[in-house]
Amino acid sequence: MRLSRYFLPVLKENPAEAQIVSHRLMLRAGMIKQASAGIYSWLPMGFKVLKNIENIVHEEQIRAGHIPMLMPTLQSADLWRESGRYEDYGEEMLRMSDRHGRDMLYGPTNEELITDIFRSHVGSYKDLPLTLYHIQWKFRDEIRPRFGVMRGREFYMKDGYNFDIDYDSAMHAYNRHMVSYLRSYERMGLQAIPMRADSGPIGGDDTHEFLVLADTGESEVFYDSAITDLTFGDRAVDYDDWDACKAIVDEWTTPYARTDETHDEALFNEVPEARRKSSRGIEVGQIFYFGTKYSDAMGANVVNDKGERVPVHMGSHGIGVSRLLGAIIEASHDDKGIIWPEGVTPFHCGIVNLKQGDDEADAACEALYASLTALGLEPLYDDRNERAGGKFATMDLIGLPWRITVGPRGLKNGVVELTCRRTGESEELPPEQAIEKVAKIYATL
Repeated sequence: MRLSRYFLPVLKENPAEAQIVSHRLMLRAGMIKQASAGIYSWLPMGFKVLKNIENIVHEEQIRAGHIPMLMPTLQSADLWRESGRYEDYGEEMLRMSDRHGRDMLYGPTNEELITDIFRSHVGSYKDLPLTLYHIQWKFRDEIRPRFGVMRGREFYMKDGYNFDIDYDSAMHAYNRHMVSYLRSYERMGLQAIPMRADSGPIGGDDTHEFLVLADTGESEVFYDSAITDLTFGDRAVDYDDWDACKAIVDEWTTPYARTDETHDEALFNEVPEARRKSSRGIEVGQIFYFGTKYSDAMGANVVNDKGERVPVHMGSHGIGVSRLLGAIIEASHDDKGIIWPEGVTPFHCGIVNLKQGDDEADAACEALYASLTALGLEPLYDDRNERAGGKFATMDLIGLPWRITVGPRGLKNGVVELTCRRTGESEELPPEQAIEKVAKIYATL
């Protein structure tokens, strides 16, 4: 993409309404625009990152054997009355009536709807296990929406639902989800720690939240610092191997890590003092096992191998796709702007032409652009007639991981400058070597 043809409405000043770094930088980098309180339009660059995160989530869910689908944003209130949650959910639920006077709601989650789908089509244990998921817009009418996409009213979320014949099978689904989430977050450049949490209005006894440590986090968290040394890496996972999945879950849940709702001071004090840490955390996902809560209430039963009709065991599993943008920025920025991890960056590399209109510089930039594109990468070429300082400021603000700078002086020596946004380190390389280095970095993702 050529910046002269792109829609990137960057702001030079910090917006007065933005209280935290991610909100401020998303507005300044032209990623979002508020439509009303807690509701945002996603502008082209923000939308690109949103889709990159969504694609990672899809890839890892499908890798784990989960099946994508799509449910509507509006749901019938009758299903929620059937489960007993219609009145319990509170004022966060946006309720409405259609022209025929039927009570409807804008879905904050989909346990009831997915249970209705299941009970309509599945009747035998032979059809289990089954995990369905979708990525869809949700709405919760927060009383005080703030912090941009971190606590908005409308948000984009992956929610998945497992159906299993018994507790042990359902707990394997729980473990499978935890492993797939750990993989997903690391691909996004995040360390998201699974912490024992409270289930809230979803219900159930077994639940973990995934939290990214950040000063702006909503939750107070307590943890053994040993957990921050864990990495998932590129290990292969057989999601059908119950023991292998459980071993990974045990590895990540044995060190103490809890939110304030489930914090146990006595257990925490058993952690060596030097490793006892408290911080703030941003929730970016949560997994639940809630047994037969919904299947009992809504008649989601199957015939087991003994010919008996039994309720299925269920769980739900969510990732805050839109919230993740804010969390990534909170975890990865500096005074100049955003620093995107390679896994989610809107463009793989920036190209800065220091002397637009110079024949040699223009030709070199065009060649770089063509070569990177031919390799399947997407560069952002700043071809504007702007001063060099302005171009550098824009690139630093939008946070592309790599920048290639082209100028007449370097070209006389046969080199361009390749700069890493995260470290600020630069090196002069022949253009073809700069291209090769950038391509190798992305080839490893």
